[in-house]
Amino acid sequence: MFEKIYSPIQKLEIAPINNLFVKRDDLIDPFISGNKWRKLKYILQKAAEENKNHLVTFGGAYSNHLLATATAAAKAGLKATAFVRGEQVQNEMLLLCGLFGMNLIFTDRESYKNKKSLFDNHFGEDKNSYFIDEGGACLEATLGCAEVIDELTDIYTHIFCAAGTGTTAAGLLNGINNHKLKTKLNVIPVLKGGDFIKDQISKYSLNTENLVLHNNYHFGGYAKTTPELINFIKDFTAKTGLLLDPVYTAKMFYAITNLQKNNYFKPEDKILALHTGGLMGIFGMKDKF
Repeated sequence: MFEKIYSPIQKLEIAPINNLFVKRDDLIDPFISGNKWRKLKYILQKAAEENKNHLVTFGGAYSNHLLATATAAAKAGLKATAFVRGEQVQNEMLLLCGLFGMNLIFTDRESYKNKKSLFDNHFGEDKNSYFIDEGGACLEATLGCAEVIDELTDIYTHIFCAAGTGTTAAGLLNGINNHKLKTKLNVIPVLKGGDFIKDQISKYSLNTENLVLHNNYHFGGYAKTTPELINFIKDFTAKTGLLLDPVYTAKMFYAITNLQKNNYFKPEDKILALHTGGLMGIFGMKDKF
């Protein structure tokens, strides 16, 4: 199910940036979207190698990771369970998770903090169950994300990605290092106090020489927005035809345009932004629009 991929690169016409390109991972699959597809590729391969047929994972009520895992499990003929952080709710994302056959266990926020304990208490005796951390964070996920660099047919001065756990960024950095590129990986942490992202990346990538963190574009923290960011999404999407989500990609593209205004780029620089998909998460903030 993970053999074919459609992730073209398109040039984005948005003044005054002349050389901005977008890697359209959002087009890979409507539900196993973007970097979620890449993360799950080798996770499912390892689960199969260990003869596991039950995927158990974690996320919030509007988690794109939960929907991706539910869809991937259904396509692979596997069972799937998710511990959902917070009180029991129903929304568009969880509706789809249920339609794809995922069992949902709503969990209070305090218990949710110890994910390994939750897994052990519910499925520790089940040899068929396979633990997948929140967001798919693990070594196998970085292997899939590194393949973004393998697919590039051109060399870019800067590559940009948004980061929550740093797993995607670690994979990209490994890909850059593997190809011995001088490309700078610009990471936009979407959480407040994003310095910890570098430590997370360092768990999977020993060489961080080409890593640059931009910590001032979180707009208040994870899943936080401001009217300025919402207006940016509206304007950007109307002008480019490229839909952004408020949690990740909007903050990344805002950062790129803001850095351009502050003369971060040279005129000859070629910039690639990774569109990591996750667009259904916009439903969690529909009242902001």
